[in-house]
Amino acid sequence: MRRRTFIAALPGAALLPGIGMAQGGQAGPGVPGKQGAPGPGQGGAPQPTTATLPPRWVAGEDRFLRPDVAAGDRPVGASFASRTAAYGINGAAGTAHPLATQAGIDILRRGGSAVDAAIAINACLGFLEPTSSGIGGDAYVMIWDPKQRKVVGLAGSGASPRGLSLETVRSRARGGALPPLGAVSVSVPGAVDAWWTMHQRYGRLPWAQLFEPAIAHAEAGAPVPDIIAYYIRRSMAAFRRPGNGIEETANALRTYGLADGKGPAIGQVFRNPDLARTYRAIAAGGRDTFYSGEIARVIDRYFKRIGGWLRLEDLAAHRSEWIAPHRTGYRGVDVHALGANTQGIATLQMLNILETFDLGDAGFQSPLSIHLQAEAKRLAYEDRARFYADPHFSKVPVEWLVSKDYARERAKLIRRDRILDPVHPGQAPSHGDTTYFSCADKDGMMVSMIQSNFRGMGSGLVADGLGFMFQDRGQLFSLRDGHPNIYAPGKRPFQTIIPGFATRGSDPWMSFGVMGGDMQPQGQTQIIVNRVDYGLEIQSAGDAPRWHHEGSSQSMGEDSAGLGPRGLLRLESGVPAATKQRLADIGWTIGEPDGGFGRYECVEHRMDGDTRVYAAASEMRADGCALAY
Repeated sequence: MRRRTFIAALPGAALLPGIGMAQGGQAGPGVPGKQGAPGPGQGGAPQPTTATLPPRWVAGEDRFLRPDVAAGDRPVGASFASRTAAYGINGAAGTAHPLATQAGIDILRRGGSAVDAAIAINACLGFLEPTSSGIGGDAYVMIWDPKQRKVVGLAGSGASPRGLSLETVRSRARGGALPPLGAVSVSVPGAVDAWWTMHQRYGRLPWAQLFEPAIAHAEAGAPVPDIIAYYIRRSMAAFRRPGNGIEETANALRTYGLADGKGPAIGQVFRNPDLARTYRAIAAGGRDTFYSGEIARVIDRYFKRIGGWLRLEDLAAHRSEWIAPHRTGYRGVDVHALGANTQGIATLQMLNILETFDLGDAGFQSPLSIHLQAEAKRLAYEDRARFYADPHFSKVPVEWLVSKDYARERAKLIRRDRILDPVHPGQAPSHGDTTYFSCADKDGMMVSMIQSNFRGMGSGLVADGLGFMFQDRGQLFSLRDGHPNIYAPGKRPFQTIIPGFATRGSDPWMSFGVMGGDMQPQGQTQIIVNRVDYGLEIQSAGDAPRWHHEGSSQSMGEDSAGLGPRGLLRLESGVPAATKQRLADIGWTIGEPDGGFGRYECVEHRMDGDTRVYAAASEMRADGCALAY
């Protein structure tokens, strides 16, 4: 069967009794398509019949659900793909907003490096996509350095305020965890210093030029696309809710709420002149303006005014750090991940476990394939909750966690016809909303970058006149005595944001990422599996239906509570109905699709003889696009 016409033909002999295989075939009448509602076996109320469904999209509704209608037919490629990848030989970019992608391409056309383009993109997204990013948050980067011919990593993660004690944090806790909003969840924003640090090493264009597109958009305004508008309005509702724990909300509502405080409607023009002024100051004065200059002094005065803890001294002490990525081999591909205080090595742990199984024989979107992947996630995330933390404060046994020997031990616990119950972290030997984007330049440099304010738009706090919200990343600290991720002043919290990168031999292959909290390692793993085990190209690998498992016996701050020892396995509506039913039959609790399946961008590097070719992909779960030239 040709991979370009792949429609999920599944070998029936791949499964053992008790976990049968779904049959392949193209979605037709009565079969949920990728934009449909939950299918049979997924839980929830029975699906309405075609006769009871609305004949048209009702004004004001977020979605138009027609389970009997599937996507249109493409003459080539995977039947579920939304579009074709963009191809070019000079450069490429994929982001969560079309205007940000255009800005990145424009910087590349001006002669900027991929790092220059990444900074311009991120600055634009801080205005265009404030639900996922901004200079009040942190950033992590992996860069393919064509001169060194290796992947280098940069950690731009800020620490907790030095004047905020564990006792004070515990006094503000809710249900044994830090609250998701308010000053107690704020840590030092690391993004601007990360931009400066990478520009000092890899930038070509003058620093100030990189802010020109973002300043222009913030001053002139831009229409807000569907998904971003939806999430801004949800955040505004949370910030207006009584008892939310936010010390001050007037600034956030004035900055993002528009006239009625509810946020922009779809397509409504949004402006942020305060952010434009802040960007002008950073463009003129560099990172010092933010961390020790006038912006830092405004931040210091604001947190003193509202009774928060972030201070000028905390900002002045911040520095990003270059770190060596970890890597593991997966069926001929090297997958790279950042360690530090991130969850990056969870991707490597999952892939190491899955390499011990023949996923290709199991079949694309089959019950066995999803079962094995979800079980690998459960095992890796037990370790994630037990061991991952800031290595400056705790000894994290990374080499043991990402070793093949340890993966083989963990893989032996998995059964093909039933769920592992209970599941525990390994025994270490003695001695934690996001935007992702990728871009590449004519010289072969590739940047995989992720940046976030964490949950929603962040803490709910916007300093007077600055136009950006502070992250609530501190929520991911543990409050349990003896835990490596326990809160401490001046410590970096566990981080969920992780860029992805894959190489083949000595050459770069994919700069990629999947946004969305604990979904990120799960999504990255699914991309690699879709490409390596099932032969999908970069667009269909992202458009393919996804699974998302929630829950762990040891909760981190973003995990849902009360899910039981097996957690909840959410499946997108495009997963075959027979697969959903078989997974439910062996004991998985199947959850409704909730939009938490991540959002993917990717730039692939390939060679056509002596000519470099880039392919760029962006999926339908975000408002973005990918371009190449």
